[in-house]
Amino acid sequence: MNGVANRSHPPDSSPPKEGFANVARWIALDQDSETLIYRGFRELSARNLLYLQCEMLDLEKRLNELDKIDAASDDMEVKDAARTWETLREQFEKGNRDAQTRMELITRLRGTVKEYHEALLLQSEIANLKRPNSRVLDTYKHWFREPYPVLGGIAKTALDNTDDLVALNTLPEGDYLSTLLRRHWPATQEPSRDGLNHIGRFNETSISIAVAVISICVASFLLIGSIVGLYIVDDDAVRLALIAAFTAVFALSVGLMTNARRAEIFAATAAYAAVLVVFVSGEISSPRRVEG
Repeated sequence: MNGVANRSHPPDSSPPKEGFANVARWIALDQDSETLIYRGFRELSARNLLYLQCEMLDLEKRLNELDKIDAASDDMEVKDAARTWETLREQFEKGNRDAQTRMELITRLRGTVKEYHEALLLQSEIANLKRPNSRVLDTYKHWFREPYPVLGGIAKTALDNTDDLVALNTLPEGDYLSTLLRRHWPATQEPSRDGLNHIGRFNETSISIAVAVISICVASFLLIGSIVGLYIVDDDAVRLALIAAFTAVFALSVGLMTNARRAEIFAATAAYAAVLVVFVSGEISSPRRVEG
């Protein structure tokens, strides 16, 4: 999805929809699913985990107290119930109060620990969700609020807390070249709800292909161009200057067109510079011209 800008556009010919149906359709129009933006409710999720954790602590405390009673008891039936599941179940079915208390705690433990662990795993996945792209979020907010909120009641505040929003799908490419192309890529225009602006939509695959083509061309130029340049030039000082220049351009291109980390940029740049140095110090550096 592109951004919002002032521009006239023919009216939308699709059947009109209202409320949640309109929002759902607008979200689904994005083929790259960048508009799947929702509240994460981090505070409420943390609160729920705290409640579940306290319930688990309470169960742990009560079971530990029963374990101490079992360990200190001289009653063989109590010890048998603590050691043998069949005995515990038999005492429970006969109406033994201690067995019923223990079985009640065990039953509660099964449900609570399942709910607690599931909540932990789900929250760990949600914690890994990234925030929505600012370009997409600004577009979403503009469409949602202008000229009036598309949803009423408490639903119209869903996008107010920007820090608590999560994106279910984020773009894999975060390099500067991809970001630049997204802002200027030709897009299919659709009118916004205010009738004064338009929203541009494009397929992310086209961006990936363009970045790949540009990267291949730049990589080929930096390798072949540097070899040709070093082959043509005879002066050693100029060769050293060319090596420095090509190496700097190579490091800059890796940083701008890829998601490489600093260590990876250093390693790739060092390997590229080593190739150029080996080329210069090889047989090409020997005299190639014979003067008459």
